[in-house]
Amino acid sequence: MEKYVEDGTLKIEWRDFPYQGQESVDAALAARAAQEQGKFWEYHDLLYENQASPGAFSEESLIALAREAGLDVGEFESSIASGEHRRVVMEDFTEGQRSGITGTPTFVINGQTLVGAQPLEVFEEAIEGAAREAQDG
Repeated sequence: MEKYVEDGTLKIEWRDFPYQGQESVDAALAARAAQEQGKFWEYHDLLYENQASPGAFSEESLIALAREAGLDVGEFESSIASGEHRRVVMEDFTEGQRSGITGTPTFVINGQTLVGAQPLEVFEEAIEGAAREAQDG
């Protein structure tokens, strides 16, 4: 973040890709509800930290994570119940499938796709290469 985002070299855009069934969709919708309260990344991090737990993305677990993230739980639950984010989550998913993405994490850096957890150096090389291309182009 400090090295590339803050200086304007890199822009991060999030796309949902809930490929593991309804609980993945529910987690994406919950993260969007957290976003409404300005806590997307905090909630995102809690989702990833707890994903291996049994029932990690059950309704009860998602609400418990909302509390842990310091969200207004009533607003959070109302947002999810409204279904207002379902269309954009599913559009992201469809777009990813059309692009050939099959799982997460997947990163696209100036057209270069990086799949799975990668060493920091791989990201730095891709970002710096894209920055050089932008300066030369």
